[in-house]
Amino acid sequence: MLFRVIFEQDEDGVFVAKCPTLPGCISQGKTHKQALANIKDAISGYLASLKKHTEPIPPSIQEELVEVRLVGDALRIGGWKFGFRYDGLFPVNEV
Repeated sequence: MLFRVIFEQDEDGVFVAKCPTLPGCISQGKTHKQALANIKDAISGYLASLKKHTEPIPPSIQEELVEVRLVGDALRIGGWKFGFRYDGLFPVNEV
């Protein structure tokens, strides 16, 4: 089985690995390679627990790459232009 895993390096340099398909399935390591080995072990343990408790494996998460481009001080998504302010994005006008 294939599972998507997300790696992030925290402020201490530790690699954190998360498997979004399996809620709560998170591991870490001092190196990317170690984090990868640890998350594989965590996924195996998660699946073994699901099997033991006769629970189904959650369906895969669908993902898509979305292109977003900055234009000056604004963000354009599709036909919409958004400006920035401290509390988030706000519509500026249609492009």
